[in-house]
Amino acid sequence: MEKTLNTLNKEIFEGMSIKINEIPKDKCEFIKGIRRAPKREAKLSKEDIKLALKNALRYIPENYHEELAPEFLEELMTMGRIYGYRFRPKGNIKGKSIEEYEGKCIEGKAFQVMIDNNLDFDIALYPYELVTYGETGQVFQNWMQYVLVKEYLKVLTEDQTLVIQSGHPLGLFKSKPDAPRVILTNGLMIGMFDNQEEWKRAAAIGVSNYGQMTAGGWMYIGPQGIVHGTYSTLLNAGRLVLGLGKEEDLKGKLFVTSGLGGMSGAQGKAIEIAGGVGIIAEVDYSRIETRYNQGWVSKIANTCEEAFDLAKAYMEKRKECAIAYHGNIVDLLEYAVKNNISIDLLSDQTSCHAVYDGGYCPQGITFEERTELLDKNKTRFIELVNKTLVNHFNLIKELNKRGTYFFDYGNSFMKAIYDAGCKEISKNKVDEKDGFIFPSYVEDILGPQLFDYGYGPFRWVCLSGKEEDLEKTDKAAMEIIDPDRRYQDRDNWIWIRDAKKNALVVGTQARILYQDAMGRTNIALKFNDMVRKGEIGPVMLGRDHHDVSGTDSPFRETSNIKDGSNIMADMATHCFAGNCARGMSLVALHNGGGVGIGKSINGGFGMVLDGSLRVDNILRSSMPWDVMSGVARRAWARNENSISTVIEYNKMCEGKDHITLPYLVEEEVIDEIIERLNF
Repeated sequence: MEKTLNTLNKEIFEGMSIKINEIPKDKCEFIKGIRRAPKREAKLSKEDIKLALKNALRYIPENYHEELAPEFLEELMTMGRIYGYRFRPKGNIKGKSIEEYEGKCIEGKAFQVMIDNNLDFDIALYPYELVTYGETGQVFQNWMQYVLVKEYLKVLTEDQTLVIQSGHPLGLFKSKPDAPRVILTNGLMIGMFDNQEEWKRAAAIGVSNYGQMTAGGWMYIGPQGIVHGTYSTLLNAGRLVLGLGKEEDLKGKLFVTSGLGGMSGAQGKAIEIAGGVGIIAEVDYSRIETRYNQGWVSKIANTCEEAFDLAKAYMEKRKECAIAYHGNIVDLLEYAVKNNISIDLLSDQTSCHAVYDGGYCPQGITFEERTELLDKNKTRFIELVNKTLVNHFNLIKELNKRGTYFFDYGNSFMKAIYDAGCKEISKNKVDEKDGFIFPSYVEDILGPQLFDYGYGPFRWVCLSGKEEDLEKTDKAAMEIIDPDRRYQDRDNWIWIRDAKKNALVVGTQARILYQDAMGRTNIALKFNDMVRKGEIGPVMLGRDHHDVSGTDSPFRETSNIKDGSNIMADMATHCFAGNCARGMSLVALHNGGGVGIGKSINGGFGMVLDGSLRVDNILRSSMPWDVMSGVARRAWARNENSISTVIEYNKMCEGKDHITLPYLVEEEVIDEIIERLNF
């Protein structure tokens, strides 16, 4: 006899020991003043809508379907996604001390700290919609996934691996203590469907999550996560184009940019630490308030005149100051052009990977009007965005002609201008294949000066939540760095020396510190030894996916790869697989990152230091691999600084590791042969 749906669902319920057991009686109460995501757009058919409801309800026992289906449908129609707000815990969510979490292994508890830290009201851009940063970067697709993953992490043992697909916990599988405890992916799509429109549909029906880089990988540590990279970018831009010496900072120099959201929120703090003056335009006043209250901007200006007058005063005094301008960056640049104001460094860090979904605000309308237009008249909104982007580009061209150094900050800004119909921004004036007329910050600055040597955004979280543990790790890291080895080491030594003074922590006790392969390895081993001796509590290591080997992205992380392989995604995939094989605690691979779906593949890791010799062994093999696999790829692309780094590494690791190096070819030899053979 064929089973009824009711009978089958009863068997399914009884067939799982890990599931959502409790359905909250009350709907979610939204706290006034907490930012909310705009409605997400997707072209859904009637069948797609039915599919979205079925996909959301598969987390829920059958006897609740009639009650929750109308609620989920309303969310889909009003927000463009089913978030399952009812399942969100009440009030703020904060990363607590690891000791306050339930779990059968240290990693299971550590990951809960990281997840909750990513959803803290002080950190998340749209906490009710699980968006941590970057306009669309979500920890999970919905709150049912949050609840269910938490249940899995409570019972996860050191002999199991939890597998997660775009936020959905596929299940626990038998493994071993030196295997990853969590393997997760976000938004990976088959090539023919790997585009923005198909992804929007996939997200709306509940099968894809945009993890950004560290949101869906649970390793975001607030704006601090990017501040060291931003500081290094600004400082090295000054050295590259403003003639600063290795010991000088940006005193008396002006940096103008926009964006004070998640990652972009680091810009004000970075320019102040670098000694300069910055004006950061932001249309959403709530983001300005957040950064001002956190101490990440020092002044607020409501007019262009006020912003530039404040900047001039601080530049003349040769004092640092971050000024938040409440308004549109394009208005600010128009004022600068009209009044012949000199700008030293210029960039933009709005969320242009989601330019038509609210990541970029058109000129002439307020932030609130932008949100309403997104909902009511998307066609008009897109028209205004395109018009503003072209105007923005023309102003940058004019300022550049007057001596301003503009660099793309890896937010897909130049690609957005190209997509707006401005082909002039393309290098070859035909397509985007050869890049754009202005450099990416990785192409000219971060790539050759840091990534090619192996320096990247190493980070850690003191899982005890104790400030004194963070201070001890800062001191230990500083003792390991040799400031006389390279100027990069000197910069990093000063950075960690001043980290506490610069008040970088937002959320749980975490730190960012750019380091190379052996620097990361030695610091990690030192921390694990400190945990072993009881000097500090357990530590979670990680990094931004935006790193030496973490991301393949032709217009950003791999924009200084010139052998044609910048369009390949082998490096990030190899890094992911290698970190799995070596036993990193958490290993992630995502599509999109900060530049949008189909424009990058990026991977990262989390490594829990519990003081064991097992962890020492994993660190010795995994940390050098995680960095040097990327340096190896850069060296094979003939990047000069990577070649010298690999030569040094091959000597140091003789008999253990060995990396292939390219022979170099004289350009004249190729030209002569082509000419002689009439090609």
